[in-house]
Amino acid sequence: MSKVKKFDVIQKLGVDKIAVNEGSTHIVIDKDYVGEQELQKVIKACPAALYDEDEFGSVRFDFAGCLECGTCRVLCGKTIVKQWNYPESSFGVEFRYG
Repeated sequence: MSKVKKFDVIQKLGVDKIAVNEGSTHIVIDKDYVGEQELQKVIKACPAALYDEDEFGSVRFDFAGCLECGTCRVLCGKTIVKQWNYPESSFGVEFRYG
């Protein structure tokens, strides 16, 4: 994803409030997964641009900005996303506009 598009996403999502539970992630990924087709699919589809690829072709992911849409769960099945749950009560996204 180009830096311009990623910046636009960050700017647009800036009005939302996300309470992050640092002690527990609601999405568990396979950090050792290497598969270009599946990885590119989820990189392009994540509306919060949370997935990326490192220089070795492995998954890089940050759950802190998750919009809880489930797109990654549906697209990947069990290939990249090993576990997907909604965040615990009082954590997660709070949409403020739109």
